[in-house]
Amino acid sequence: MNRKVTKAVIPAAGLGTRFLPETKALPKEMLPIVDTPTIQFIVEEAKKSGIRDIVIVIGKGKRSIEDHFDANPELEQNLEERNKTNMLEAIRKTNDMNIYFIRQSHPRGLGDAIYTARSFISNEPFVVMLGDDVMEDKVPLTKQLMNSYQKTGASTLAVKRVAHKDISKYGVIAPSEEVEPGLFNVKKFVEKPAPEKAPSDLAIIGRYLLTPEIFGILENAKPDAGGEIQLTSAIDTLNKTQRVFAHEFKGRRYDTGNKLSWLKTNIIFGLQHPEIASGLRSYLKDLGQQLRDEDQPQKK
Repeated sequence: MNRKVTKAVIPAAGLGTRFLPETKALPKEMLPIVDTPTIQFIVEEAKKSGIRDIVIVIGKGKRSIEDHFDANPELEQNLEERNKTNMLEAIRKTNDMNIYFIRQSHPRGLGDAIYTARSFISNEPFVVMLGDDVMEDKVPLTKQLMNSYQKTGASTLAVKRVAHKDISKYGVIAPSEEVEPGLFNVKKFVEKPAPEKAPSDLAIIGRYLLTPEIFGILENAKPDAGGEIQLTSAIDTLNKTQRVFAHEFKGRRYDTGNKLSWLKTNIIFGLQHPEIASGLRSYLKDLGQQLRDEDQPQKK
């Protein structure tokens, strides 16, 4: 019987340079999707998947993440006295998990952020959840990886098919065989290949289930040309000594990693939000008509 997975690592120590100047003082992970910080969607996915303990790896200027997941008795009392039940329930959701924080002293890449959490994880399998990707499916993606691990006992990465022209933005797998529907044996993992050299269109997205042997590899990993420890390279090394699988995610992935994708995600979630959906839909229809009118050739 494989060990039960109960712990998650959420790296949140990046500088968020793609969102400057906003992220000079505000962590990228706290940028909202409508009214909810992106990182809260990640924590809620972990909870729905059965994860009991979460460690968030933070860096300089990330104190607001700690504050967000801390209790605020004064605010809760105020909302309770004013019978703001829905708001009270919403903020209490942010502090009903076992969440711990570890500081990454320098931004040395994703692999180093994971290695920072080694004492918290100890000798257990664990999941890694990146904050740039919000996943939506009947069974949470993290739970899908946990279910796969219970059958295989092996590290498993989430992958999703992406447009070939965009493949250079991702780590990519070279699959060897599909051992069961949606589960692949992997020959190698390639970090951000040029489209003409990509071994597949199966891109690694922001969910991993890893065995603790990854820490020994990360400990001895050498930084790349940019001074970062790459997790994808460490996983490729792990794959040489024990099997690593790739699980194809068929649900919806919402990217929040750059300004345009974050805005698109806000619009999609806004159209589902009970408070603003109707007004936003009307506005978008009016805006669409205005843009069509502007695109029409002017009569002389």
